[in-house]
Amino acid sequence: MLRIAVVGSGPSGCYTAQGLVQQHPGALVDVLDRLPCPYGLVRYGVAPDHEKIKSLQNTLRSVLEHERVRFLGGVPVGPEGVPAARLRELYHAVVYCVGAATDRHLGIAGEDLPGSWSATEFVSWYSAHPDAAADGFLTGARSVVVIGVGNVAVDVTRMLARGAAELSPTDIPHAALTALAASRVCEISMVGRRGPSQARFTTKELRELGTLPDTEVTVDPRELAMDPACAEPGSLPAPQRRNVEVLRDWAVTPARTARHRIRLRFFLRPVELLAREGRVGAVRFERTAPDGAGGVRGTGRFEDVEAQLVLRSVGYRGVPLEGLPFDPATGTVPHRAGRVLRDGAVAPGEYVAGWIKRGPTGVIGTNRPCAKETVASLLADAAALERRPVPDEPVTALRAAGIDPVRWEGWCAIERAEAELGASLGRGTVKLPDWQSLMDAAQRF
Repeated sequence: MLRIAVVGSGPSGCYTAQGLVQQHPGALVDVLDRLPCPYGLVRYGVAPDHEKIKSLQNTLRSVLEHERVRFLGGVPVGPEGVPAARLRELYHAVVYCVGAATDRHLGIAGEDLPGSWSATEFVSWYSAHPDAAADGFLTGARSVVVIGVGNVAVDVTRMLARGAAELSPTDIPHAALTALAASRVCEISMVGRRGPSQARFTTKELRELGTLPDTEVTVDPRELAMDPACAEPGSLPAPQRRNVEVLRDWAVTPARTARHRIRLRFFLRPVELLAREGRVGAVRFERTAPDGAGGVRGTGRFEDVEAQLVLRSVGYRGVPLEGLPFDPATGTVPHRAGRVLRDGAVAPGEYVAGWIKRGPTGVIGTNRPCAKETVASLLADAAALERRPVPDEPVTALRAAGIDPVRWEGWCAIERAEAELGASLGRGTVKLPDWQSLMDAAQRF
C-alpha cells in the first residue's frame, strides 16, 4: 500500500486525492486540514449568495467519501501541530495543497487605521471562518471604498449591497446577516489603478452587480474615454471586450434613485488613507494615465473619496510553512512538476499542488490540471517511495502527539448542527462561526 498525506482539503487537495486513488489501486490517502471542516475556499471563500459555485462541495464530498480516502480535520501542520519532518516519517509521500493564506498590502500611509481591512478578512467574517475577526466592519460606515477590480472585489461589493431578504436563505452566519441587514452603507466605490480594459473581474461576476435590487451601478464616461482600448473594444480579447461592453452600458444609463449606489472607478491609485476622528475617513488617490506600454503613470493630480470602511483586494500571497523551502519573491514552494526542490534538488516524497505551487492564479477549475501534473509526478516515483517503511496507522502517532483528528463522522455532526441552528432561526443551514461551537458539534456523533 502507498500511504499519502494530502495537506489541505480544498479543491486542489481533493483533486489530488481523487487522482491518486483513481490511478493507483493501492493508494491510501489521508486528507489533513487545520480546520475541522473540509472544502477550503469553497466553504470559506465563495460568497454565500453564489450557491451554484458552492454546490461544488458535492463533488469534493464524493472524493472525501471514497473508501481509500480519509478526512482528518483539526490537524495543524507546522510548529503548533505536526512538523513537516514528522509527516514525512508517517507517510510514503506528502502533498502540500495549503493555498495562499494571506493578502497583499498597499504599503501606504494610514493603511493600519481602524476601518481599514483586507477583503480577505471581510470574506472570512461573512463566510464564518473560525479565525475571522470580530464583528465591527460596518460600524459607522456610510461610504465604502473597495480597492481592486478582481472577482473578490466584486464579491465584497455585491455583499455590501445585498439585503436581508436575499441573504437570509443562504448559509451566512446569523451575526453577519444581522449586521448587513442593519447596515447604513449607501455608496460603494470599487476602484482600480488601471483602465477598464485591464480589470481582472469576469463578465459574469460584473453583470451580477447590475441585477442587484434597489441598486444603481455607475461608470464615469470620462474614465472610459481615458482607456484607448475602450474606443475600439472589438480588438480586445473576448473576456475584456465583454467587460468593456457592460461598462459602456452603465456609463450611459440615466441615474435613478436607489438605496445603494455602486461606482466603478478607474485610473486611480491609492496613496494614503486619511484619518477622521481616529479612524479612516477617506482615501486619497492619485489620478493615473496610460503610459503607452500597458501600464500607468502618475499625473500628480489627486482626488479624495469619502470612506468609513476601506477593503483592499489586491491579491493573495502564500506564506512559508515551517520545514518546507519557500521562495519569498513568488510566495510559492520551489518545485519541478510538483516535486518539492530543496537547494535545487528534488526532495523525495514531498510534493505541492494548488496556489502554494503556482501562485494565486486561475479559477477553481485551474486546480484540476495543476493537481494532475503533481499526481503524475508522485505516481512516477511510487515504486521507490513504497520501499521505505512507514507506520500502519498514522492516526495512532498523531494521537500520541496530542492531536485527535476530526474524522468524517465529526464533520457530518457539524453539518447536522448547522442544519439545526438554521431551523431554530427559521432559516436553512446556517454556519457555525467559531472554533468552540465547531469542535463541540464535531464530538456529537
